[in-house]
Formats: sequence, C-alpha cells, structure tokens
Amino acid sequence: MSFKASLLHFIVMSVLMLIPLSAAAQDRPTQLVGLGDSLMAGYQLAPGESYTAQLEAALKGKGHDVVVTNAGVSGDTTAGGLSRVDWSVPDGTDGVILELGANDALRGISPEETEKNLDAILTRLKERGIAVLLAGMLAPPNMGGDYAERFNPIYQRLAEKHGVPLYPFFLDGVTTVEGMQLEDGMHPNAKGVAAMVEKSLPAVESFLGDIRGGGN
Repeated sequence: MSFKASLLHFIVMSVLMLIPLSAAAQDRPTQLVGLGDSLMAGYQLAPGESYTAQLEAALKGKGHDVVVTNAGVSGDTTAGGLSRVDWSVPDGTDGVILELGANDALRGISPEETEKNLDAILTRLKERGIAVLLAGMLAPPNMGGDYAERFNPIYQRLAEKHGVPLYPFFLDGVTTVEGMQLEDGMHPNAKGVAAMVEKSLPAVESFLGDIRGGGN
C-alpha cells in the first residue's frame, strides 16, 4: 500500500471511530443540577417527593432525556451556596437551576450581601460554561416594606446582568394556598412541590431548549 493510500486509510478510519463517540455525546441525558436550600432539598419529604425528583419525572413524562440531581441543602444561605458551588455542581453539568435567598431573607441578611453572593455564583458558573435558570424569591411580609424593596428586585437585576432566564418566584402556587405546606406553614408538602413543578415546567423546558440549542 502506498504512503498516500495508507494516509487516506488512516484518516477514514479515524473519522469513522469518532462518529460513534460524537453520537454518544449527543445522545447522553442532559444533566441538570438543582442548587438550593430546603425548598430544593425536599425538607421532611421522601426522596421521590423533592422538587428535583418530581421535576425529573415530569420532564421524562414529556419525552425529555434528562437527569436532575438534587444539590439542595436545608438551611443554606447564598453565602453557603457560594462556598460549595464548585463541588456541588460537578463537571459535565449542562445546566443549573439556582434557587437561593429564602434563608437570607428569613435571617434578615443584607439584600446587598445576598445579591453579591448570587452574582458571584452566577459568574462562577458562567466561567465554567454552565447554563443557569435563576429561580427568584420574595421577601416574607414580616420583614417590612423597606427590606422587600431592596430584596425583591435582586433576581431580575441579576438575570439581566448575566443574560440568564428567570423564573420569578420559586414558591408560586404554594404560598398562601391552603393544603400546600407542611405544618410549619413555610415549606411545601409533596402536593405543594407538585404544584411548583407544574408551574415551573414551561420555564424549565424552555431552559432545556436553550441548552440543547447552545444558548446560555
């Protein structure tokens, strides 16, 4: 076999070997991580009742090949999320649903500090090339109007700054709705989580479309 023929044979075989690898990479499930606090973790709920578990089931029910990993830690603040973002979101993650800030508000942490921490988390994930869906939160009424005016706009402002999609209120469909909370009146029960998943599903599906289309 001549040198040119050998070289051509080598090139053809190399391309053929790469095709299955590329196809496999494209066919793998989309890897999502829910980075949050007890609302994401599924406080006092069975593993299959958490937001990430119910979301994964709902997405698969609509034909999406996706894995949603639960990286929620009960009691976590935005500072806690920032301190663990690198190891809580492993390499190979395609997208993160970022839900933090509720505990900051409950503890009266400065909204400016909350925004600074969320900004740093978003920056870090962007540096790693990981898409983010930002889940917003509202300050509890007992914190007063001044606190709410400083806290509530954080999420919209950060979504615009980083060019990420925003789901405005993670607890939509649960807050003030009878029968949707645990006895503490704060955390969603399994039925409440189901309502949260139903409400947020269009936003998550759109987010998946952005990821698969190469958007961020």
